[in-house]
Amino acid sequence: MDYVAPATLEEAYRALEMDEARCLAGGQSLVAMMNLGLVSPARLVSLRRIKALHGINQQADGSLRIGAMTTHAELAELNHASPASSLLAQAARVVAYPAVRAWGTIGGSVAHADPAADYPVVLLAAEAMIEIGSAAVTRRVAASDFFRGLFETALKQGEIVTAILLPPGPVSHTHHDKLSLVAGDFAILSVAAIGKRVAVGGYGTQPLLIEEIGKTEPANDHRASAAYRRRVLPELIRRCTSH
Repeated sequence: MDYVAPATLEEAYRALEMDEARCLAGGQSLVAMMNLGLVSPARLVSLRRIKALHGINQQADGSLRIGAMTTHAELAELNHASPASSLLAQAARVVAYPAVRAWGTIGGSVAHADPAADYPVVLLAAEAMIEIGSAAVTRRVAASDFFRGLFETALKQGEIVTAILLPPGPVSHTHHDKLSLVAGDFAILSVAAIGKRVAVGGYGTQPLLIEEIGKTEPANDHRASAAYRRRVLPELIRRCTSH
């Protein structure tokens, strides 16, 4: 296996032109999958040295641009006056445990697109945009269009998640709740709410808005049965919307 650590996005895009090349962000998901033999990349392209992927900055329109290499620990300390950033910080505080939060990144988690992860459901509720870069173009995709299924996203060959964009917004109720087997585990179910916009994670193969739940069959896996998910979801929604 080849390993490269480019210093710029342009170098990273070139490195990804190789067949079976994969980005390595924090490594908390990809390395675990490699250890289990689920993936065997021909090349790992580390994003750690790329300065353009780091940093949190407020944009002229009031939105917040979060570099893809921002760690969960950094997001847990996020203190920005917007409902979307408040919701994201709540979710970051319950990601795994301290060692993972210190190394894992939002870009890596978003690109991995595990439906039971903490960020997809929050980004859907927050109406966030995913910034995607490639050698040819930079584009932005709404979270509602980015997450397409089980570990499936709008990313194309050679593209990298470069940032997450959180919209500005007036003061509003926000709440994130997560049901898991043990603290820090992936969710059996999670709910994220900003005002009346409510999203659910862990129920299907991608995060869903509450109005889509009736059109989707719940997951039936090692964490919980479909019947259990149906039974407990109303209580999680009540907790998130009654504050």
